[in-house]
Amino acid sequence: MGQTLTYEDAYKELAEIAGEIETEAVSVDVLAQKVKRASELISFCQTKLKSTEAEVNKIIAQMENTGTKQ
Repeated sequence: MGQTLTYEDAYKELAEIAGEIETEAVSVDVLAQKVKRASELISFCQTKLKSTEAEVNKIIAQMENTGTKQ
């Protein structure tokens, strides 16, 4: 997988894993592997959301500073 993982792709894969586990479509042999992958995806999504939030806050702060200087 040479592509960079996007939030949307990670969320979609998480939803697929959750669906497989809920419908018991996952064998016991693969369950631990699926849960580990889900954990990695959740961590990725949390990191992505935090960095996006920080960037948005930074942009808003810059906009506010620019607005007060004019």
